[in-house]
Amino acid sequence: MNRECMKKTLIQKIYLDVCTLCRPYDNQRAMRIRLETDAMFLIMESIRKERYNFLVSPVHIQEINGIEDLQERMEINEFRKSFGTKGIIKNNSVARQQTEELYSKGLGIADAAHLVFAQTCADCLISCDDRFVKRARKLRPNFLIMGPVEFCEREKLQ
Repeated sequence: MNRECMKKTLIQKIYLDVCTLCRPYDNQRAMRIRLETDAMFLIMESIRKERYNFLVSPVHIQEINGIEDLQERMEINEFRKSFGTKGIIKNNSVARQQTEELYSKGLGIADAAHLVFAQTCADCLISCDDRFVKRARKLRPNFLIMGPVEFCEREKLQ
């Protein structure tokens, strides 16, 4: 999707993958990590202020419950429960088939499920995983997929 088309798209429903939700808990020594953490805090604040609707899938719940650090897991779950909206996929068998197809094309199973869910329910998927973003953009060019810093710049979050 070209930049002009992206600028005209109104984003209301966002899908944050779990690596993005976990970014504030990562080692903050690297500049990139700090920038993405700051971007994540801006996004979270915008969700709290109801500028965006944060969509949650069963994949979120499974991945979040697998986080080893108890405090991190509890805080992310609290944010998910307080501000997340359960997205609804009307046809689970089609979603499962699409996930399996993406998995066969080299995406991890969780990334494939996140992508299918986000494309079905959200306006934009946000991830800190460059490899996932790059692969997903190749597979779904008409769907907004970006990192948190890029999202904040695009949406002029301050």
